[in-house]
Amino acid sequence: MKRHLIEDLKSRLKANQENEKTSNETLESLERKVKALAEDCLNKKTSIDSLKQRLNVATKEKSQYEQMYHKAKDELEKKDLKLTNLESKMIETECAMTELETAASQQLHGLAKQSEQALETVQKKLLLTNDKVEEFMAFVKALTRELQHSVQELRTKIKQAKKTGEVRACKKGLSQESVQLAASILNVSTTDLEEILEVEDDEETAKTKMEFEKDKEWLQYIQKLLEAQFPFASYLMDAILEKLNEKKKLVEEYSSLMKHTV
Repeated sequence: MKRHLIEDLKSRLKANQENEKTSNETLESLERKVKALAEDCLNKKTSIDSLKQRLNVATKEKSQYEQMYHKAKDELEKKDLKLTNLESKMIETECAMTELETAASQQLHGLAKQSEQALETVQKKLLLTNDKVEEFMAFVKALTRELQHSVQELRTKIKQAKKTGEVRACKKGLSQESVQLAASILNVSTTDLEEILEVEDDEETAKTKMEFEKDKEWLQYIQKLLEAQFPFASYLMDAILEKLNEKKKLVEEYSSLMKHTV
């Protein structure tokens, strides 16, 4: 029995030793896990502190964003109110426009029946007006040409009257014998001598050329007025009156010369 007891104790000791070994290994494993967990807790604590700081920043930002949100919300509500008012006004305007369109459509429908006759009448009047305008243009052009031609004829008559007066004055200052002597010296007849005395000098030629250019410019100005847009009646009247006044002065000058010549 002692031997069995000793063997039993040995076997128990051996089992306990094995259990102790297993417990030691388990303990070492647990210590390693505890150490790892401690390091992990430290890291998590650091992370939690960082998250707390970020949470504080986020809280402040949230507060700012909430203020901005409420402000934007208030502005949006105001704009929504304005938009609602505008929509109401637009609806009222659309209703008013619909009524106006209906009324206009009815009026246009009524006027459409009269438009064809009215258009034909207007076209006839327009054609008649165009004919009258063309006739008026032709009249003005003929009048201005005739007036300019009349002024040129008066200028020519005045020049001839002046030359005739100068030749007569020259003849009065010279005896018939002197005239015949001058003609014989030049080997021309007395009639040819009179024509020589009547030849225009350079100054008179330049004056004639300048008068011709002025008449040309005047006719071009009249044509430009006729081609211009309305109104041009006052300018046309001024231009024609200017030429009529010039003709009046020429007539007076010619009448005076003819009286003195007579």
